[in-house]
Amino acid sequence: MPKFFLNKRLIILLVSIMVLVALIGFSLKERNELSWMEKFVKDTVVFMQSIVHKPAQFVAGFFENVNDLRHTYEENKRLKEHLEQYVLLQSEVESLKKENERLRELLNKKESLRDFVAIQATVIGRNPDRWEETLIVNKGSQHGVKKDMAVITPQGLIGKVRSVSPFSATVQLLSAKDRQNRISAFIQGDENVFGLIEGYDEEREALLLKRIPYDAKIEKGQRVFTSGLGGIFPKGLFIGEVEEVVADEYGLTQIAYIKPAANFYDIDDVIIVKRKIEMSQEEEGQ
Repeated sequence: MPKFFLNKRLIILLVSIMVLVALIGFSLKERNELSWMEKFVKDTVVFMQSIVHKPAQFVAGFFENVNDLRHTYEENKRLKEHLEQYVLLQSEVESLKKENERLRELLNKKESLRDFVAIQATVIGRNPDRWEETLIVNKGSQHGVKKDMAVITPQGLIGKVRSVSPFSATVQLLSAKDRQNRISAFIQGDENVFGLIEGYDEEREALLLKRIPYDAKIEKGQRVFTSGLGGIFPKGLFIGEVEEVVADEYGLTQIAYIKPAANFYDIDDVIIVKRKIEMSQEEEGQ
């Protein structure tokens, strides 16, 4: 019985080999069409390739996308760092430009001062509770600064020196609440109109030019300068422009609201000025 099965297996193997050889020989012949067996095998192989290829392509694409995403993230990080450096550089350039313009204005103003000596100073202190009244600068008596000297910016007059120490000075602003803070001034026109700067209107942010003759004709926009008649300030320091003129409470004189030329809130650098006529008198006395 076992021999029979062995012989049967052998016969099946031989027959299979013969069929395979016949198929191979048949496939090697030149012909226009494939056999049904070849078509079946070919279609099966193509189908299996398509099944395997799609997942493999998906996995390869996934890792490729992850790699691209990583490169994009790194590139974005580099660009962001460059952008931050550019913003910092641009900010520094703008700051330097503004400082350069401010110093250039101070230099031009200093060179144009003919009737007084100029001492350039920098603001080093300001009390938040008295922001609109005083500030401290880094020049004092050792630099030639004295009490009551006028203090200006490139835009115009801001106040006067109230007290002096060897290496610093306190400046009282025109916006300070001090009734003794008076400045002799004139409104420029065909005929100059004289008066006194006395006080500051906080609501209108304007200086008060009082004791103007009741019959004086004044128009909005006219410029106001120091007159030099008070004996303290030099003549010709720009104060501001007329905004409005009203009669005083008694109707005997007029009051002009003057818009200050200088910004009292934001001050970094100033010029302290001294009348040359005073210097000449001091030198003669010596």
